[in-house]
Amino acid sequence: MAWKRVVLEIGMGTDIKGRDYTKAAVRALRDALWHNSLGTAAALGLDVDSMRVEVTIGVTRPDQVDRNAVLAVLPHGTGTVNVVEGGLEILNDEGTDGTLVASAAAVVRLDLP
Repeated sequence: MAWKRVVLEIGMGTDIKGRDYTKAAVRALRDALWHNSLGTAAALGLDVDSMRVEVTIGVTRPDQVDRNAVLAVLPHGTGTVNVVEGGLEILNDEGTDGTLVASAAAVVRLDLP
């Protein structure tokens, strides 16, 4: 058997004030996951916890994201989190605060023939 991609989910998350990169990343992954109810594993007779989920987060400062906090969002299966440069940051007029936009992609894989 081989691990095959069965689902790609995408989402966006923001932190309007405070520039918390982890908060924006967690919200982006929740946006990707919480708008779906996947029955793929069950339809194939597999346990939902048999899924492998590869999460990619895009933010302007990847080193500021707590990967474990993002991983904790996954309701089923096991996962990995890769944080890359992306997203968007809009500073206020003084440059002291701003709004963050994070992007998330979650690739779900199942071990299939």
